[in-house]
Formats: sequence, C-alpha cells, structure tokens
Amino acid sequence: MTSSRATSPPEPRGTVVLGVDPGLTRCGIGVVIGPASRPRVVAADCVRTAPSEPLEQRLLAVHDALLASIDRHRPDAVAVERVLFSGNARTAMATGQAAGVALLAAARAGLPVTAYSPNEVKQTVAGSGSADKDAVGRLVAAQLGLDAVPSPADVADALAVAVTHLARQRLAATAAGTPAAAALAEATRAAGRDARGGWDAVVASRTRTGGTR
Repeated sequence: MTSSRATSPPEPRGTVVLGVDPGLTRCGIGVVIGPASRPRVVAADCVRTAPSEPLEQRLLAVHDALLASIDRHRPDAVAVERVLFSGNARTAMATGQAAGVALLAAARAGLPVTAYSPNEVKQTVAGSGSADKDAVGRLVAAQLGLDAVPSPADVADALAVAVTHLARQRLAATAAGTPAAAALAEATRAAGRDARGGWDAVVASRTRTGGTR
C-alpha cells in the first residue's frame, strides 16, 4: 500500500534584474530578484580595471564579467544607469564606453535593457532626486534586508538601479490599461529619443512649455 502526501505547488520564480552602474575603473554589478515589495540580493560584484591597461582590454574585461554574470544568474532584464553629461569629458567618455559595453552584453544575450537616470534611481530608492550616495546606500541596504551598506558605492548604485527597475515595472503593471500607462509609455519613448540627457531633459522641457500638469 502506498500513501501520497499533498504538496504545495512551487513558488513562481520572481523577476531577476541585473543592474549596472557603468564605469571603466569600477563597474558595479548587482543582481536582484523580486517581487518589488520584497526584493533580495542574488549577487553583487565590482569589476575593476587598471588605467594603465589598454582601453580595449579594459572594455573586454567589463564585457566578459557582465556576460559571465548574465550566464550565471539568467536575469529577465538588464537595467543600466543612464550616462548624463558631465563637467569632466574624460570621465563621461569612459563611463559612456562602459555603458555601451553593458548594452552590448545584454543585446548579445537577447535581454531587454532599460536605462534610468541618476535622479530616477534616487527618487525611486530614496524618495528624493537630490539624495546623496550615502542615503541611497543606506536605503538600498534597508530595502534588501542587508546588515551593512554594500561596498564599494558602485555596487550599491548597481543594486539601486536593479531595485528601481523592479519598482518601475510594478508601477507599470499597476497602471496598465489606464491613462497613466499611456502617458508613461509616451514619456519613456520621448526620453529615449531625446539627445540632451533623457528623462531630466524631457521633464524640464515640458515644464518650460507647460506640457506637464
């Protein structure tokens, strides 16, 4: 005689997001799994390259590390902090090159990519677009249930980008089918087309022209 025992169905796999804080000397990588209401860390890493190394080798190192992380954790999406204009052209160029490598790695893996401005990340994680790095780090640690602030700051920023994507996706799902969803989609398309810094420029221009309410 055999007996059977009722078993609960396995919990569905949460959304896995790989967040990237692009940089050439230090590139933060943070992998987070949802739901957005209870995110937790899957992995966190900082890819370091030396300024003395040839540029192409530094970019290759970042690219290979991102591909390895994608292959290991199988994310559903990649989120990258958008590179905005900087007073230091050399730093901005290096960061932009690292961001391009991140986009390439995601595209090679067939993953959707979303870019978020620093202000969007701060607003989502800390509730204020003017929050400093310390505040973002502390709040990321609190939201992810960590005992300490992730270090270095590049890792904390990468995790913040991933958390932002989870939160924004949840917001989009909640607003689906409403007028707010259409407005959000249109603003996202406009940000992608804008050549002056993404969301911040779009919002600023619409405020000047009375396009926002």
